Amino acid sequence: MLELAILGFLYDAPLHGYELRKRITALTGHVRPVAESTLYPAIKRLEQAGLLERATEPGAVAAPRHVLTLTDDGRRELHRRLAEPVQRDITDENRWFTVLAFLRHLADPGAQSAVLRRRLAFLETPSSFFYDGDRPVRAEELDDPFRRGILTVARATTEAELAWLRATIDALDDAAG
Repeated sequence: MLELAILGFLYDAPLHGYELRKRITALTGHVRPVAESTLYPAIKRLEQAGLLERATEPGAVAAPRHVLTLTDDGRRELHRRLAEPVQRDITDENRWFTVLAFLRHLADPGAQSAVLRRRLAFLETPSSFFYDGDRPVRAEELDDPFRRGILTVARATTEAELAWLRATIDALDDAAG
């Protein structure tokens, strides 16, 4: 997820590490803050793989700044990761939001629709946070108001996402012809 976010934000514009970290933190929120000890090794891996380049520019106050730019290989890698996200990028909500944040960079509406269809299929599969054996438990079956609350909020969120996914897939399919 971190590498996808780095590639996605650098696709938009060259950035220095501090600005990149702020944007990733804003995207992932308080749930998964990005530490420098995580970000900079990821940047180095992407740089060593030839997916981004670093250039030194004079700093506004004193120290020079390292500005990161996506390479052509980095653009191709971003497109690949967006067109073929791993299953965890589809099923994990925070990872999914990262995919969604940059899915517009896939120019083909059919490719965008294919990714959304994978998420739709995942959400349409019956599941729960709680089970009775192998059977998902519904909110209405629970006496515990807190667990019932979890399931009620999750259902409302899922229903909203399902409606958005279906409408967006229809629009993308129309655009694809």
